[in-house]
Amino acid sequence: MKKLLVIQVAAFGHAWTARHGVRTVAGLPLRPLAPVFPALTCTAQASLRTGLAPGAHGVVANGFFDPLLRRAAFWEQSCALVQGPRIWQTFRDRGGTVGLTFFQQSLGEPVDLLFSPAPIHTHGGGMIMGCYGRPDGVEARLAAHAGGAFRLSQYWGPLASVKSSEWIADAVAGLLAEPDAPDLLFTYLPGLDYDLQRFGPEHPRSLRALAAVHAELERLFAVAAANGYEAAAFGDYAITPVTGAPVFPNRALRAAGLMAVREVRGMHYPDFHQSRAFALADHQVAPVAVPDPSALPRTAEVLGGLDGVAQVLDKDGQAALGIDHPRAGDLLLVASPGRWFAYPWWRDAREAPDYAGHVDIHNKPGYDPCELFFGRSPFRTCQDPARVRGTHGLTGPDCETAFVSTQPFACSTLPAFAAALRTWLAPA
Repeated sequence: MKKLLVIQVAAFGHAWTARHGVRTVAGLPLRPLAPVFPALTCTAQASLRTGLAPGAHGVVANGFFDPLLRRAAFWEQSCALVQGPRIWQTFRDRGGTVGLTFFQQSLGEPVDLLFSPAPIHTHGGGMIMGCYGRPDGVEARLAAHAGGAFRLSQYWGPLASVKSSEWIADAVAGLLAEPDAPDLLFTYLPGLDYDLQRFGPEHPRSLRALAAVHAELERLFAVAAANGYEAAAFGDYAITPVTGAPVFPNRALRAAGLMAVREVRGMHYPDFHQSRAFALADHQVAPVAVPDPSALPRTAEVLGGLDGVAQVLDKDGQAALGIDHPRAGDLLLVASPGRWFAYPWWRDAREAPDYAGHVDIHNKPGYDPCELFFGRSPFRTCQDPARVRGTHGLTGPDCETAFVSTQPFACSTLPAFAAALRTWLAPA
């Protein structure tokens, strides 16, 4: 049975790595790979698992608006959100085993090994750290390989760092040496994501993170070879410098009377039941829900007039890019290079909802990179989006990712890599 380790590396940009002397892994050249658009974590993972464009698999962004529940949903974990057959299905039907570790929309996936952070949110507003694993005992096995339990605070938030990738690499290295390790194992190294967003890709801390993640890749390729595995690694997106102010689409919609809020104890929460339009900010794109079709022209006019908005894509525009899906929004905003979308709709800090100053990826109706910084109090996160110095989501010549493999996969795009994997795993 063929054996393969596939590593998704956050923020592994081809031009950036080459510029700083990282051109090989295990003696193999890093090649450019075009990411899917939008170049986002969950979108890339879904395209890898299916070989499909976002418009077909449905994961157009890291979040979406549910029109039935009238709520925003970010960083959901159900595998049912990823539509389409998996590239490993025939391989598994023929007796191969498959493992997924640290893939976001993976819970419920019919594979042989599964592991993902899945904390429990308590009624008092706290969080019980924990991970979801299958089969029973896999969390303890991985923790034994990594020298202790996985720390969610190192995976996201002000303390997030390359230590999360080091834990994952330790766990995966140990897993590959087990006699019943999956034949096909997918994993994710997030370590570059943090300091590149905090400080920008050229900052010394970002370059130290690159050296650390490169070392983990070298180690994993060596461990894979020692245990009879082929190996491949690819970047999901390239982080580029922030060169201008963040863009606030919801402030514009609120000022135009298109977004409604509900005041609770002086705090302003979005009223999705009354809002005629709302933008779900997600790095350099923002799906816009317009529940009132009559508000579509005005919404497009308001958002298209914002400095930092490069495109306002209607359904025809989305279809031309292969991202036309109900979860893409009635409109989809694309930022100008060097700009990104921030989710706040308030201007007065006293109106901020309670979750604004905390790590709360599920309640916030938008991605918030400010969670990577401490606020003035050590028990709160920053609320100043001007501190963010790196962003991603766009594609193009300057946004290609790095790709390396021990197999000669002929591919120039992420979906093509997925298709090549499918064929290699289970040839006709």
